[in-house]
Amino acid sequence: MVREHEVWAVGDAYEAYVGRWSRRVAEAFLSWLGVPGGLRWLDVGCGTGALSAAVLAVADPVQIVGVDTSEGFLAAARARVGDARSTFRIGDAGALPLPDRRFDAVVSGLALNFVDDPRRAAAEFARVAALDGVAAAYVWDYAEGMAMMRHFWDAAVALDPAASELDEGRRFPLCRPEPLQALWTDAGLDGVSVKAIDVPAVFADFDDYWKPFLGGQGPAPGYVMSLTPERRRALRELLRDRLPHAPDGSIPLTVRAWAVRGTLKDEPPISE
Repeated sequence: MVREHEVWAVGDAYEAYVGRWSRRVAEAFLSWLGVPGGLRWLDVGCGTGALSAAVLAVADPVQIVGVDTSEGFLAAARARVGDARSTFRIGDAGALPLPDRRFDAVVSGLALNFVDDPRRAAAEFARVAALDGVAAAYVWDYAEGMAMMRHFWDAAVALDPAASELDEGRRFPLCRPEPLQALWTDAGLDGVSVKAIDVPAVFADFDDYWKPFLGGQGPAPGYVMSLTPERRRALRELLRDRLPHAPDGSIPLTVRAWAVRGTLKDEPPISE
């Protein structure tokens, strides 16, 4: 039952859950990249358009193309972005429907851990990047720094040890500095570096934290909606007790992403 909810498809549910925090990470990510204006961008796994919107706002691109496998996400991106320089189209990260050497900046936000073959996706990033172009991505630090999810899974496993099999921190080993560094290096990119991006995530109150988990999409919300009402209440109350609370009732957390970047200096090796 939970597995049916693994892939995000509805933009509004995603926005309520992590979209509001992903926009802040996107801004910090672009500041780190420091790519000049007037270039052609590709946003792989563009989702609801958080990263594409940030690129349009701060990087002054001549063009940005967003690619995603979800028609629901693409519809949300088109509705939210609404910039003539942007185009959103269906496509898979492992077989991008785009020509070689087309983009000066190829980026991806919070999507690499959900693709079927990250190595193939990284090779595709390198294929469509122009020579001297940058390829970069970021993913949540599920194991430690993505606090809203770390608190959730620690509480879920305390009540149901079998929930550990769904914990993104366990299931997505790519979301750490060393695997990201190796992934980019193996794709033939040069000057590879990895950086932690931390942004504050302050929830107005417990309901602001809890309600997005009732959206039913993604591993954690899918797990919540698979529970009986009794078990769901038990999880909710354990989280209420465990989460940090400020005097005003807000819940101050931090969300961390790991970002990787590299430059295409030479033609990358041909992938098998």
